[in-house]
Amino acid sequence: MSDAAFVAVDWGTTSFRLWLMSASGEILGERRSGEGMTTAMQTGFAKVLSSHLAALSAPAGLPVIICGMAGARQGWVEAGYVDVPADLSEVLKGAVRVEGQTDDIRILPGLAQRSNDAPDVMRGEETQLLGALSEHHKTGEQLVCMPGTHSKWVSVNALKVTGFSTFMTGELFDVISKHSILSHALADASPFTGDLPAFRSAVADSYAHPYMATNRLFTVRSGQLLHGLTPTDAKARLSGTMIGLEIAGAHSTAPRSAKVVLIASGALGALYSAAFEALSMDFVTIDADEAVRNGLVAAANAIWH
Repeated sequence: MSDAAFVAVDWGTTSFRLWLMSASGEILGERRSGEGMTTAMQTGFAKVLSSHLAALSAPAGLPVIICGMAGARQGWVEAGYVDVPADLSEVLKGAVRVEGQTDDIRILPGLAQRSNDAPDVMRGEETQLLGALSEHHKTGEQLVCMPGTHSKWVSVNALKVTGFSTFMTGELFDVISKHSILSHALADASPFTGDLPAFRSAVADSYAHPYMATNRLFTVRSGQLLHGLTPTDAKARLSGTMIGLEIAGAHSTAPRSAKVVLIASGALGALYSAAFEALSMDFVTIDADEAVRNGLVAAANAIWH
């Protein structure tokens, strides 16, 4: 692949995504696996990377730009953090080179919020922000939602990150649905979409009454016992309650004038879209894969061109 100019990698805790890129940002090859940081710590980061490059028959000597958990303290090389408030362009300046490698491999830093009352960190999402907001919504205030196991909500003003919050919605949903009394209500539940009334009504109710969250969680069980709530509706109610609570929390500290930007893809992105629709919120959606790829391309161009 003579047109290949660099390699872009999004290295999460449990996921690995690699793209072979041209100088213009064209995708020439792609690899995905479950060899995230947790696996790479055992296998070896260099070994994981080289195996995927070999699978694509990538030319030797290509520079590599990486974001995500490979830059964590327990990752390949600690890339540190850029403190907020900060312009997103500062992320590009903080890339750390992996020493001892033949190829030029750089890892981007994360973002840190060091306030005593709301300390917070992110890794990988800052690159999504860079790729999404550098192309769209460059001016004005935005409230950016990035769903996941640990969802991030980020306040941005003219490409400057002024603050952010992490919500453990996805992890708590998993814990509650498998290891609490509510697990009985969700047994044999089928997959559901955001069109399900049980999901939408739970989003609206939880958003309107966030102080009743632990009560509303119990109604997943009591609703089944007393009103015949199906396992699938019970699962949808639990999901809607958790997501509605997250949105209420994020909105509680954000300017009401901020535009909501959803950076997401797949089934989870569809659920958040349905949740915003259930709350009659205006929002725009940007594909998460495209966003992180664009951010990595911007970083590569800033470092090597």
